[in-house]
Amino acid sequence: MPWWAWTWPALAWLVLLLKFAGGAGAAVAAAAGIALITTVFSAVYHAEVVAHRVGEPFGTIVLAVAVTVIEVALIVSVVIAAPAEKVELARDTVFAAVMIVCNGIVGLCLLWGGARHREQGFQIQGASAALAVLAALTTLTLILPNVVTTIPGPVFSTSQLVFAGIVSLVLYSGFIFVQTVRHRDYFLPLEPEHERGAHAKPPTNRTALVSFGLLFVALVAVVALAKSLTPVVETAVRQLDVSKGLVGIVIAGMVLLPEGLAALQAARANRLQTSLNLALGSALASIGLTIPTVAVVSIALHQPITLGLDQKDQTLLALTLFISVITLGTGRTTVLQGVIHLAIFAVFLFFAIVP
Repeated sequence: MPWWAWTWPALAWLVLLLKFAGGAGAAVAAAAGIALITTVFSAVYHAEVVAHRVGEPFGTIVLAVAVTVIEVALIVSVVIAAPAEKVELARDTVFAAVMIVCNGIVGLCLLWGGARHREQGFQIQGASAALAVLAALTTLTLILPNVVTTIPGPVFSTSQLVFAGIVSLVLYSGFIFVQTVRHRDYFLPLEPEHERGAHAKPPTNRTALVSFGLLFVALVAVVALAKSLTPVVETAVRQLDVSKGLVGIVIAGMVLLPEGLAALQAARANRLQTSLNLALGSALASIGLTIPTVAVVSIALHQPITLGLDQKDQTLLALTLFISVITLGTGRTTVLQGVIHLAIFAVFLFFAIVP
């Protein structure tokens, strides 16, 4: 194990202890930002070790679920601290995660992989299954609240929120069952098994367990640092007088850094199937685990949570799903598909800043 794989998470926790002890100012904020980025690289390394030990698609699920669980904890902690002021944070973060994953991460993977390997292949059955569940989840949780009539506004009533949370869990659980048990072969790389295992010897169980523990430590540090930097982001958003939805984008971007880097490394190594497993799996986990959790928090605090997107974001979401079905509908991709997704991602970022 390289020295930085455990040193950077340790330094991140030292920065957190300094902040908890009352440290403030630009120097501490800069140190927190540097520690966050370096710890992300450490998390990616440990995630790859665990993934190599358990194999696909279990390895990608470990990282996706771990990151999403901690992302949910971050959202819930911020919402509980100021429920009346953060009624839109869960929606903004979930939507930002979907756009970052489906356009930013997927676009970069397709562009980088296509530029390096000209054309890449993947299992079309697995991508289609993930996109079908993603379309159902996003429509149920981000669009349907705008058209229900029990209570006014882009929010669910209590019974509707409970139902949406249950359905989200059922859909995500069904996808995990198909991905890991019923049709696991849909999510495996295209190369034969003997070629898949010929690149490097799998780590021992002890090494994998140590990496799993350090992965958890690193991810907790990443999210804690992201939370500590959230007030700085909110202050910058107010000073720049841009949309408050930018806060959700920054939170989602910081939390998704480990998965994004892992997906890019897989695409560079001509393992596009692993990249898509990471990307689409994290988008599904983000919705499937976040919505039920914020539903419980909303009901417990008696504070409505805004979930419905405005017309601009609904349009971008519909365009993203439509283009994703086309670009991932043939089982082969080139740089063109990457350029298309990155163009949509650029539009998303631009109109988030200039709504």
